[in-house]
Amino acid sequence: MALPSPNLDDRRFQQLVDEAKRYVQQRAPEWTDHNVSDPGVTLIETFAYLVDQLLYRLNRVPDKNYTAFLDLLGIRLFPPTAAGADVDFWLSAPQPDTVALPPGTEVTTAGAESDEAVVFTTTDELRILPSELTRLLTAPRTGEQSDRTGMLADGLDIPCFQTTPEPGDALLFGLPTAVPRCIVTVRLDSRVEGIGVDPRQPPLVWEAWDGGGWQRCETGDDTTGGLNRPGEITVYVPAGHTTSVIGGTRAGWLRCRVTEAEPGQPFYSESPTVREAAVFTVGGTMSVEHAETVTDVPLGTSEGIAGQTFRLGRPPILLDAEPPTVEVSSGEGWQRWEVVEHFGRSGPDDRHVRVDATTGEFGFPPALREPDGTLRQCGAVPPKGAQIRVARYRTGGGPAGNVARGAISVLLSSVPYIAQVTNREAARGGVAGETVENARRRAPQALRMQDRAVTAEDYEIISHQVAPSARRVRCLPAADAPGAVRVLVVPDAVADEGDDRLRLEQLIPSDQVLSAITASLDERRLIGTRLVVEPPVYQGITVVARLSAAPSDTDKVREAALDALFRHLNPLVGGPDGTGWPFGRPVQYGEIFGVLQSATGNALVEEIRLFPADPVTGRRGAPTDRIDVGPGALVFSYQHQVVVTGAGAEGRG
Repeated sequence: MALPSPNLDDRRFQQLVDEAKRYVQQRAPEWTDHNVSDPGVTLIETFAYLVDQLLYRLNRVPDKNYTAFLDLLGIRLFPPTAAGADVDFWLSAPQPDTVALPPGTEVTTAGAESDEAVVFTTTDELRILPSELTRLLTAPRTGEQSDRTGMLADGLDIPCFQTTPEPGDALLFGLPTAVPRCIVTVRLDSRVEGIGVDPRQPPLVWEAWDGGGWQRCETGDDTTGGLNRPGEITVYVPAGHTTSVIGGTRAGWLRCRVTEAEPGQPFYSESPTVREAAVFTVGGTMSVEHAETVTDVPLGTSEGIAGQTFRLGRPPILLDAEPPTVEVSSGEGWQRWEVVEHFGRSGPDDRHVRVDATTGEFGFPPALREPDGTLRQCGAVPPKGAQIRVARYRTGGGPAGNVARGAISVLLSSVPYIAQVTNREAARGGVAGETVENARRRAPQALRMQDRAVTAEDYEIISHQVAPSARRVRCLPAADAPGAVRVLVVPDAVADEGDDRLRLEQLIPSDQVLSAITASLDERRLIGTRLVVEPPVYQGITVVARLSAAPSDTDKVREAALDALFRHLNPLVGGPDGTGWPFGRPVQYGEIFGVLQSATGNALVEEIRLFPADPVTGRRGAPTDRIDVGPGALVFSYQHQVVVTGAGAEGRG
């Protein structure tokens, strides 16, 4: 998009007239008639009008030249990006046949009275395949696989693992076919409990075979308590699930495997048994995005000359996935023209087109006059009279699509047998289009970098350009490897409750974001520089505080204190300036005391204790007055506890 010239005229006609009259009062006090009927005032207004026009033009020259220079450099506004999420489509009941959801199936949030619903569309076809249990195998870590299907049919008790289970023991479930992206329920009935484990934290994982290895599955509700009692386990099968031959049988295989116990985690002292088992499909998972796919949009008719431009009626164009498809009619049908970044490498016969995603403008190759007077064609020209269309492009996007977990709950499209939809994680990745002011600030950086990553700032700028959904990027030298750099990426996140209470998994960037940043930096790094792109280390912080307040204010004070702690000790919006906790900044007693006192007003902060915590395992260290944070680490609020006492009243958070 050509950067618009700003309006820099800060003085108007009337201001010039008023200044001239004040000057007359100073220099000619005997002139007292300043009415519009006075000939002198008429002359003042005439000259004010001429000066107004002159200032208008002169004041626009520097910025106009600046924006024109940016256009020559190819500085264009970045278009918005679309938020995405994985949405679960739940069946009303297990179906005997495949339930298919076509691409473009629409789901939306349940908009409140003051909020407009946000619409998402599926990115691909989802096939919810029926399934059942056809084979049951046991696979001890040190022994051979055993087919237990016959014992299961006879209603006998089948030990899931060895008599004394060991890490690596597994129970395999064979399905008639692979069920990629499906949600299956495994129903089990057991007689003997798996003695020794904590039903809330069993040392088990569920995995699916993807053709090259076992891929871990997410699990939902587990009413078996780690195979301790009859119940059901919900398993989310990944997209790579495929059939394979195991134990002489080709099937789509799932397995439940015993893992190493974490420190302090109870382990099996006796193997659980299975008497009855069943598997059935209850839904499927598909990616959705806050975007709309538009097809077969006519652009116009070619005039057969170089440098033609055409504009869409519905910009912007999203470029965070595949580029738009541009086609030109010919005697052989529709020919596809390739979207390129520039025409510098285009030959006379190359069917290339350039797109301005922000304005929706498509530009065809120009013709340039060489110093010897000849014309050089920078690409093919659509023949005169040819029809031009955009066969497919995506529009939409923006931060409105970053909705919280569970917000997507309404199915707009009509799909039989689908009873419910929901998103297990918040949608993220939606970013607004770039502003002109940001482009002006970015231009000197682009001119300095020349698309190379040399300094730490270069790595951070390029990472932000490649992944605009990244909230923070920090580049540091790798302490354990000379000549290596670490690029730490913190994604944007939306809290589930609409406040600042984030979960740790929300602060881990997706593999797609890390891969995109790595690929871009790898092309631009200096030769010999080793590159590591990863999330930062998060130091968990638990604050235990005791306050006193009036009995009628205990609940209000407790909530205010908790909100202040979660907001201040926040990697995105925390810290002293509210832009995110600084990398490597320690957490100190006095700072937390001031935050609580400021947030709770007249309440009295009586005691504060700081604990370092591991947000993964949940373990808490010894109390201290200062918690040091590594140079490549950020803080993370983990289960703060606030007690507010009053006259006969007490509250906990």
